Amino acid sequence: MDHLAEPLSPMAQCLDSSYLWLYVLGVLEFEVPVTRLHLKSFLNSLLSIPRFTSILVRDKSGVRRWERVEVKLEDHIIEPTISWDSMSKDKCFSDYLSNIATPQLPHSKPLWEVHVINHSTNNTTLVFKVHHSIGDGYTLMGVLLSCLERADDPSLPITFPSLKSSKTTLSDHHQASLRRIPSFVSTIFTSIKDFGWSLLKSTLHEDDKTPIRSAHEGVEFQPATLSSITFRVDHIRDIKSKLGVTVNDVITGIIFYGIRLYMQDLDYTSRAKKCTLLPMLNTRSVQSYETAEKNTKMTERKGTWGNKFTYTHVSVPTLTDTRVSDPLQFVWEAHHTMKTKKKNHMVYSLISMFLQMKHQFNGPEAVAKHFHKTIRNSSLFISNMVGPLDQLAMADLPIKSLYFTVSGVPQSVVITIISYMGMLRVTTRAEEGFIDEKKLASFMNDAFEVIHKAAMEIPDKTKSWKKLY
Repeated sequence: MDHLAEPLSPMAQCLDSSYLWLYVLGVLEFEVPVTRLHLKSFLNSLLSIPRFTSILVRDKSGVRRWERVEVKLEDHIIEPTISWDSMSKDKCFSDYLSNIATPQLPHSKPLWEVHVINHSTNNTTLVFKVHHSIGDGYTLMGVLLSCLERADDPSLPITFPSLKSSKTTLSDHHQASLRRIPSFVSTIFTSIKDFGWSLLKSTLHEDDKTPIRSAHEGVEFQPATLSSITFRVDHIRDIKSKLGVTVNDVITGIIFYGIRLYMQDLDYTSRAKKCTLLPMLNTRSVQSYETAEKNTKMTERKGTWGNKFTYTHVSVPTLTDTRVSDPLQFVWEAHHTMKTKKKNHMVYSLISMFLQMKHQFNGPEAVAKHFHKTIRNSSLFISNMVGPLDQLAMADLPIKSLYFTVSGVPQSVVITIISYMGMLRVTTRAEEGFIDEKKLASFMNDAFEVIHKAAMEIPDKTKSWKKLY
């Protein structure tokens, strides 16, 4: 068999199995029409990236590999005819996205396609459906970097906020711990405890049924609605500065509060029911994105290409009367929880070792089954991406906004977050008929407004969160 690239990584095998097949749907919105000429100019850039010109095959030994093939762009471009008069444009678009999200792409061609949706003669939306086995968010952002340019000046590099929110990451906590032996010993025991809890959550202990968790079998295949809210990044940073926490702490605190408000509104008793977030964490030690050209020069094992992420379980604080009167506690809870998670970094190594052993002795299907149950037993799947500071352009066409979501996740609610041009977009993909997506978005927005107002009333240099812990 000619032109064989490296075998699929264990994680890629897990994401393309009988238990899980996840797709990333990236959305680019334009205020101008996008012609086929523009689109082909953009898509031709993809053809230099091996994953976008490869199909999944099995060699004589039964090992799944990527095989390079000749790609016909016409086979990957879909231009649907949509009647926009029958319902609102948002509803029409949400329904279309729901319809294309879950069906599997044929393995006879590379696992991606682009949908060209013309809302009118004046604007176009492109929806890229990419199989998650090709790569995770970091990888796909590198692909985006390789194919787009700055709208103001294509000769200038695209700029991003630093991917490091602090001086330490998951990969360099080990060295820091060795310099503090007592803390290192404590970290070992706490990490083992966290690993045990994570294992129980993935196998025996599932969240309660609540207004955000239907626990329906096959929920990942049900129709879903899409809604988004946006916040100014400057406002998020204002809260961050006032409370002495991180941007991610603020975002997580807003989600904590907004989710509990929504749950309480539909079922008062659910304010205290068991509810767990499952954030996806990038395991790379990087400070910036790498372009696809640089990325694909290395294999998945040695480079940063592919799927290099892990997960953690985060309990959503209950909505007590005290927290209702002081909603900033949700941000402080998020800060304390994530700080503890970073300190107990060895839990991620234990999870990785467990999955590697499971893969070695039971095979990729067993790992996929475990990962499926891990997601299904929790209530919320969250993926967060850092987007560019500059406006991007595709073939000289400015991109108004961009966002993404993930399909194939066995949960009633999937939340994805990305920043772009100083705005933070929170997108919710929700089980249709079970989740009231408009009400959920409204409570998320209310949570932000209340937390922002409360934070701005705090005198400068006040670190009230220390009193709690």
